[in-house]
Amino acid sequence: MRVEILGRNHNIRAKLFCPCVASRMLRVTVQITNLAGERFWGQESQLPPQVQVAVNINVVGLDSKNESTADAPFVFTVNYNPSIAQLSVKGRAQVSGEKEEISKMMDEHKQNRPPPVAIIQAVSSIAMAEAILLSKSLGIPPPLPPIGLPPEQMHAQQQQGPRKSEPRYTT
Repeated sequence: MRVEILGRNHNIRAKLFCPCVASRMLRVTVQITNLAGERFWGQESQLPPQVQVAVNINVVGLDSKNESTADAPFVFTVNYNPSIAQLSVKGRAQVSGEKEEISKMMDEHKQNRPPPVAIIQAVSSIAMAEAILLSKSLGIPPPLPPIGLPPEQMHAQQQQGPRKSEPRYTT
């Protein structure tokens, strides 16, 4: 299943903390350019009772468009183990801000430092939402951790010994 998304923007405002300068505002616009998902198990086959989900976000570059704007293409992938399906969300994060912020961000990128948290958070939240919708369409578990107990209850349960039932995804 491949879907091309056109004309769909998600605008996110995020604060970037810089210890040398008072915190300022970066504007991150996430554009999805490609959604892909494939279910490897037949619809008639029951999914395994436990599935591990691995989510990976790669910002594959950072290109300066002008003094106050940069473009960060990304790939967001979801892999399942056992291999029941694979999801991929590709797009661009357009970052705008003050000249100094963009310049500092570009310098850090040239030093192979990770992108600002604001970019990762914006890409992660938008791509995760798209991946959840795609997983529902394919009838596979969403790429979310199972909802567990609070740490106190988890510790109390571990002291009681192992339980036979474990959290499971349902579709």
